[in-house]
Amino acid sequence: MKMPSQTAGIRQLGDPALRAVSLNVDSFNEPGFIKERLRLSGALSEFRKRYKFGRAISAPQIGYRKRLIAMNLDGEFHIIVNPRITWTSRERFTMWDDCMSFPSLLVRLERYRSVSLHFQDETGRHKDWERLEISISELLQHEIDHLDGVLAVDRALDRDSFVMREAFNAMPDYFRSLVDYQIGEIVVDT
Repeated sequence: MKMPSQTAGIRQLGDPALRAVSLNVDSFNEPGFIKERLRLSGALSEFRKRYKFGRAISAPQIGYRKRLIAMNLDGEFHIIVNPRITWTSRERFTMWDDCMSFPSLLVRLERYRSVSLHFQDETGRHKDWERLEISISELLQHEIDHLDGVLAVDRALDRDSFVMREAFNAMPDYFRSLVDYQIGEIVVDT
């Protein structure tokens, strides 16, 4: 599989829009919010269709400065608005993180094993997800970082914690041995 070097509509590493702190959504019926929510969902769907992976995308990645995330978890679609982590586990783990905003790069970093989340859905209803399992916890931490203008490259463990996807694909067992947890969707060419 040829990995994307640039994905239409998704802001790439170096774009100042990825560094802006997102604002809360106040009106769920405003036409601008509805339009951008649909555009964000469409960007995720297009990426998944084209590259066969991608679990979530945050609004800053399409240049929309609001606290909004679109997620596809095992075929179930979710809109997460104004998310706030309300609890973190003491236990942490290391992983190779990837991102639609730098799809050719993997970054070794550390995340909380579990988080709890308070958010609103696309209609404004308040919801809580408690003590989430590791794959959803790490994903939400990644996406909420985007909303705060923080990228995975900012969380790298050290200067040796970067690898191009092509190099990872050439030696996946070696790179996997350097972390505690693997994202199920890191695409490895075989």
